[in-house]
Amino acid sequence: MNTSVPNAFTRDIPFSDDDFRSIADLARDRFGLSLAESKKPLVYSRLARRLKSRQVSSFSDYLALLNRTEEEDERLELISALTTNVTSFFRENHHFEIVQQVLSQDLAGKARAGGRLRIWSAGCSSGQEPFSVAMTLLEAIPDAPARDVRILATDIDPKIVAKARAGNYSAEDVSGIPAPLRKKWITANDAAGKTYAVADALKSLITFNELNLMDDWPFAGPFDAIFCRNVAIYFAPDTQRRLWQRMSAKLSPGGLLFIGHSERVTGPALEDLTGVGITSYCKSRTNAQPTLQ
Repeated sequence: MNTSVPNAFTRDIPFSDDDFRSIADLARDRFGLSLAESKKPLVYSRLARRLKSRQVSSFSDYLALLNRTEEEDERLELISALTTNVTSFFRENHHFEIVQQVLSQDLAGKARAGGRLRIWSAGCSSGQEPFSVAMTLLEAIPDAPARDVRILATDIDPKIVAKARAGNYSAEDVSGIPAPLRKKWITANDAAGKTYAVADALKSLITFNELNLMDDWPFAGPFDAIFCRNVAIYFAPDTQRRLWQRMSAKLSPGGLLFIGHSERVTGPALEDLTGVGITSYCKSRTNAQPTLQ
């Protein structure tokens, strides 16, 4: 097999098939990531930058570094380099339309009556998803911050979680927010309108935390809705099946699971989850599920 990788770093940093398999094994075992052989040039081009940053001259030395107990930060740099944080406000808007509908039918009344309402953004990236959820909630429940209403937002990358927590975005980022919501919940940080901040009322609903979905989950749930979109695409099929089953177990009866446009729920989770729309699932319950148009 031809092990050469066309890249400016090739002359300086050889990258063998064994090197690739070792990286792939570590990414799978620690993070659930599935790296096909076809990803070898991509893996090389992204990790060569990490080798330069750490002043490491070979992939075998970099692997030795990754396996040190004290190098958890570098293992997180690895996963950050190998995955892509692509997101936007109200991405796949049909999911938010379903949340809005269920809020109007059921959940808003539950919250106003003193009930508990929880939504999880798993793989929240730079925060546009949970802030979109927060806007949707506040439109339906204006006094949500004073109610038992909370959003959990998690991601594996500490740097991206810090960015999400700050809640600052470019003009291009916020352009995807519907104008009435943008006017209500977004404020310019400067006169030039180069950066924008989300309202404190949105931030008050959200708890941001770092979480590797392959680890134990340090919360009990249950959740009324879980957004896990464009996360499972990085996982092998058996890892995906386990993930869907774990998430189904964290949903309330009648709770909703939203996944990415190229993902599908498979495996044992389908015993409890029923499709209710495009990449949208509802957990079965003894009483009727919400009627979704």
